Amino acid sequence: MKHRFIAKRYWKNQQTAMGASDEMAKTFNDVINLSLGDPDIITPDLIIDKAFADAKLGHTKYTDFRGDPELRAAICKYYKEEFDMDVVDEEIFVCASGCLGMYLALEAIIDDGDEVILQAPFFTPYPQQVELARGIPVELPTLEEEDFQVNTERLESLINERTKAIIINSPSNPTGNCLTYETMKEIARIAEKYDLIVISDEIYTAFSFQHEFIPFATIPGMKERTITINSFSKNYVMTGWRIGNVVAPEYIIKTIQQINENVVFTAPSISQRAAICALEHRNEVQPPIIAEFRKRVEYAAERINKIPNMHVLTPPKGSFYLFINIKDTGLTSVQVADEILKEAHVLMLPGDAFGNCGEGFLRIACTVKVPELKEAFDRIEKMAIFSK
Repeated sequence: MKHRFIAKRYWKNQQTAMGASDEMAKTFNDVINLSLGDPDIITPDLIIDKAFADAKLGHTKYTDFRGDPELRAAICKYYKEEFDMDVVDEEIFVCASGCLGMYLALEAIIDDGDEVILQAPFFTPYPQQVELARGIPVELPTLEEEDFQVNTERLESLINERTKAIIINSPSNPTGNCLTYETMKEIARIAEKYDLIVISDEIYTAFSFQHEFIPFATIPGMKERTITINSFSKNYVMTGWRIGNVVAPEYIIKTIQQINENVVFTAPSISQRAAICALEHRNEVQPPIIAEFRKRVEYAAERINKIPNMHVLTPPKGSFYLFINIKDTGLTSVQVADEILKEAHVLMLPGDAFGNCGEGFLRIACTVKVPELKEAFDRIEKMAIFSK
């Protein structure tokens, strides 16, 4: 909005596609909303009950500036038990969401004009988060025909004297792709060669369907140059609790703490208690959540690949998103998304919202149950643009 009292950097509308989707969902009273990655599953009762019991016991105050010590200890234990990765207390910062963790990390490392390479298609806030930290986002396209893997020659061609960091995301939002270990090793090699930091967004660790998840920081030589962003939002269906954490070298964590003290002070105490319970009981609460989302994405992928003029890579590799190729329609992503909303009353996000290389795709979030997914695709397959 252009106004003399608004900072000029915000005069141009910078609303994300996700932010706009809320209003679009109200267009019709029977919209099936596949636009946002907000699970329909409620946080498990075990976590809710323990958090509010702890609130009754007095956990309603500010916590330690780096997070509840019990939660930091639980995070250390989690990494050791799941990945045999040694993380010490000083390398952990608890924050009010993974999104905030990403912004704090960027603010901590970027000087004015530094460039940050973004694995694209990317989570829509990344570019503006880089810009808010006074950096310059640089898109690194990944392609469907390359299985959405990072092409390391393409990556290396984007690096110059101003390049500071690379942001990767696996399992990916929006593509659902998972980087192979071989690809990650090549990224690590390039990071070492050019002395870069890698910010690894790992908030979908539980949803790696084809292979065991491997934290990027476990690659030899990468722990000292990796900032890992975690969140409880998706792995434990805790989106509204707004709780995440950053794992990074101690000097970065100290800087992040200094920044956060002037932004949020501390993450919500009750949410931190919920996170402790989630980690301690992950082997109990996660399996049914993972199984449900896997069932949904596999069903959706099967339906998509039976509809003319759209397809998706199979089998689904991770997350609960699918990136649907609609190039055979001859229309743009925005045009197809608009047609689907108007004719089928199904809300999806156009792929260009996730970077230039997302043009020709739609993203869906399988955050509704299979019967609703069935209804959505029953409506879509009746549309003229998806007829043979």
